[in-house]
Amino acid sequence: MTIKNIAVIGAGTMGNGIAHLFAQNDFSVSLVDVSPNQLDKALDTIQKNLDRQVSKNTISEEIKNKTIQNISTYTSVKEGVQKSDLVIEAATENLDLKLKIFKEIDEHAPQNCILASNTSSISITKIASATKRPDKVIGMHFMNPVPVMKLVEIINGYSTDKSVSETIINLSKQIGKIPCEVNDYPGFVANRILMPMINEAIYTLYENVAGVEEIDTIMKLGMAHPMGPLQLADFIGLDVCLSILKVLQDGFGNPKYAPCPLLTNMVNASNLGIKTGEGFYTYTPGNKDLVVSKRFAMI
Repeated sequence: MTIKNIAVIGAGTMGNGIAHLFAQNDFSVSLVDVSPNQLDKALDTIQKNLDRQVSKNTISEEIKNKTIQNISTYTSVKEGVQKSDLVIEAATENLDLKLKIFKEIDEHAPQNCILASNTSSISITKIASATKRPDKVIGMHFMNPVPVMKLVEIINGYSTDKSVSETIINLSKQIGKIPCEVNDYPGFVANRILMPMINEAIYTLYENVAGVEEIDTIMKLGMAHPMGPLQLADFIGLDVCLSILKVLQDGFGNPKYAPCPLLTNMVNASNLGIKTGEGFYTYTPGNKDLVVSKRFAMI
């Protein structure tokens, strides 16, 4: 199947990154969000990221302009997906919302259109059940920041057709990514391994074994991780981490995936990391510079 027209549902951090990536690779992109303000914000983010690429001489001014021209915006799913060969949903990690979106996409996208979700943990099989084309539903889990990170986790649902998997794997390579194909179980591979590590780091802090900086420094210097697990949790969003851990706990029925009480309390307090300015670290408004939050200092 030839894919040329891409629709991206959701103009948040992941959605604008996915739109940027495909548009820069000369695909026609329809970026869809119910909020006009969010669409404007997404285009502004893409423009700034492209300007940064130009300043670093990684792309030309011509490619930057062509990338912007390749993106159209819509506030209606019906209008945004009508000519699509592939639709990629990048909405919030909420099952009910995704089921609603996929039902609507299925009603309006062309019959041969492939439907993909950027979910990092929710069952592709369950998402596909909201459609009349479960054989054409697949997971495309991009990593953040999308234009930079090489990995795409390709998740086959129970009914995903082999030809659909092959098409998406080839497409991922075409846009300069490295696809890794996995099967549909809670958390897939990336978050099944990552989230218990983050949760254990939070428990280590919660039990006063070490402070925030100490935990992150040990994992960076001792395990060669580019970012410590607590800083990474802030970057992902503590609410997202909590949601994924609940998916793992419910999916496997295993108490080892139970979220640390400290994580739950922080989410309840709306201390969600970078996006709220405070998580395990506090952040300078307008950028991602950080200082250790004093309330987590060792006693």
